[in-house]
Amino acid sequence: MRIRIPFLTAQVICTALLAAATLAQTQAPAPKPIGGTITALSGNTLTVKTDAGEIRPVEVPSTVAILRIAADAKNLIAAQKISFIDLAAGDRVLVTPDPKSTGPTALALRIIAIKQSDLAQKQEKDRQDWQLRGVGGLVKSVDATSGLIVLSSGSGATAKTITVHITKSTLLKRYAPASVRYDEAKSAPIDAIHLGDQLRARGAKNADGTELVAEDVISGSFRNISGTIASLDASAAALVVKDLATKKPVTVKIASETQMLRLEDRMAQMLAMRLKGGAAVAGGNGASSGPRSGGQGAGRNGGMGGGGFDPQMMLSRAPSIKLADLKKGDAVMLVATDGTAEVSAITLLAGVEPLLEAPAAQNLLSNWSMSGGAGAVESAAQ
Repeated sequence: MRIRIPFLTAQVICTALLAAATLAQTQAPAPKPIGGTITALSGNTLTVKTDAGEIRPVEVPSTVAILRIAADAKNLIAAQKISFIDLAAGDRVLVTPDPKSTGPTALALRIIAIKQSDLAQKQEKDRQDWQLRGVGGLVKSVDATSGLIVLSSGSGATAKTITVHITKSTLLKRYAPASVRYDEAKSAPIDAIHLGDQLRARGAKNADGTELVAEDVISGSFRNISGTIASLDASAAALVVKDLATKKPVTVKIASETQMLRLEDRMAQMLAMRLKGGAAVAGGNGASSGPRSGGQGAGRNGGMGGGGFDPQMMLSRAPSIKLADLKKGDAVMLVATDGTAEVSAITLLAGVEPLLEAPAAQNLLSNWSMSGGAGAVESAAQ
């Protein structure tokens, strides 16, 4: 017997199927936003290199809203509408893809952008603020109940203890595994901070810098390496260092944000003498009493002449170098991500041959430069 479905019932079935299809479409996961840096623009297409290193082409229809925000924006209230032609390589963008697009190239629904110049100004402002109002060092103790973190900062005669006070409003972050990017750091409780971690805090300091009420804290488990370069691979942006402590080779990846510096020979010798407690330098004679051209003296040498001696200030004034400036056999000291056979460098210091014999120099790089601002476009879009 053939069963006939009444028209009304068939209509109901069709309606139910359409509703189910609509519901399935509604519940389908939306494509993830594409965040990264513009590497190229052509026609109505821009190419984005994501933070994960993926290259993503994005088609930008003329109807797409493109919003420019400040590098420190927390929301889109003050966003300004700009045109596609206002974008340029180096700008940071967050692209919302059209979920209906099925082609190999993402189709943009909205673009939020930070101009490269704005980002550079923000990063420089952040660097200056971290240097002015920041402290850093190795974690000696953590009391999660009272919110107190004790740091060991500096080297040699300038070593001191710093107490960091954590409040309810303190922003706590921790570097992601194998990452040296500040904008990739994740929120983490104070319990995530461990003895021996490297930590940097920014906030209100007391007069002598031994107490700080923190506004921002960034921490991570890192590795200090001292040794000589066994080989270099410019194409892979990597070098192999024979670690003096373990006597084993370590592959060191050099990222675009890696800070690379070289000490001048005279400064390295003076610093080594200071860290080893050299009497001649401590007494103001010998190497430290050399010529002070232009009356700059201690200022040019990072506070080495006469009274104060600040190794960190001296390092901040060391000239920057590139991977191409290094060669096999050079002695280097570096702070890198935690690892055994392969690490990523945060700070690399060359010209350190005299320092390898000074035990106090091992923690010389316990403070590292902070980078920030790259994540502003993502946070503003929340």
